Amino acid sequence: MKLLLPPAYVSQAAADMRNATTRIFLMSMVIADHPATHELIAELEAAARRGVPVTVCADVFTYGEVSGSYLPIKYYSANSRLATKMSKRLRSAGVTFHWLGRARSSVFTGRTHDKWCVIDDTSYTFGGVNMYEGGIANIDYMFKAENNPRLADRLGREQERIMKAERTASNYPSVTFALGEDKLLIDGGIVTKSVIYRRACELGREAEEVIFVSQYGPTGKLARILKSKPTQFYFNRAEQAEFINRVMLKIGSLFSGIKTIYTKKEYLHAKFIIFTMPDGSKRAITGSHNFAYTGVLFGTREVALETKDPKVISQLEKFLGEYVA
Repeated sequence: MKLLLPPAYVSQAAADMRNATTRIFLMSMVIADHPATHELIAELEAAARRGVPVTVCADVFTYGEVSGSYLPIKYYSANSRLATKMSKRLRSAGVTFHWLGRARSSVFTGRTHDKWCVIDDTSYTFGGVNMYEGGIANIDYMFKAENNPRLADRLGREQERIMKAERTASNYPSVTFALGEDKLLIDGGIVTKSVIYRRACELGREAEEVIFVSQYGPTGKLARILKSKPTQFYFNRAEQAEFINRVMLKIGSLFSGIKTIYTKKEYLHAKFIIFTMPDGSKRAITGSHNFAYTGVLFGTREVALETKDPKVISQLEKFLGEYVA
């Protein structure tokens, strides 16, 4: 697997879509046709018009994010109208397009936070990149896994499973799938039931040292575990964030007592933890989960990779050194 920064993710995925023959699945919490994403959106439309099955899912949270209100309530702002226009244009081209989360009881519960893009047997996933201008500008990444039909099949089936669950505004149990010696971790959205958060806690208990990187600081049980270990905490400072995220960062730090050592001005959106185990080996969890208990409590859908592959972990360490630390 190869770690890609957001612009490279968009350009390489668009190039792969140009040659796609069997399937395209795109899943992101936020999807909008902005200058930074236009090439990819155009390739989705072109692929569908030439007969490739294309399925795209985005959360209605998109409407709030592109309108600058955080909450998905400004459906008639100029930027929201552009998002609606994009979805209609894609559907007209033959894309199966779904807005997720319309039937949820609140704007916070049941969000679909997964991120992936499957093109034939190549998958882009295990990172946090949202498909809009702000998402491409963040400090973030995605991993590219080429010629891996097992992973591509699994993610495609997961997207279909999410679409089916959305018809009844329901969720399903979290689950773990084997990927060779690694594990694919899927959170199905049941409130307080997160296999990703649970594994982070389990590995945290075992580890001797930890490097924590996320948009937010850890909260809940994970925060208590990591505070008891030699841990480097990298997450955004409150003054870097918009209003709601600023509040979440301040409340999280207030209750956890954890302070960030992240000093860069760019907004940090990457999400991974590297655990150094007692025998000197390393494990990592990387994906869409912020490792804050808020997401567990609200039942967000998430995807992550648990890995002990030195090649993957070394790429995370290089990303840390170049863009975070």
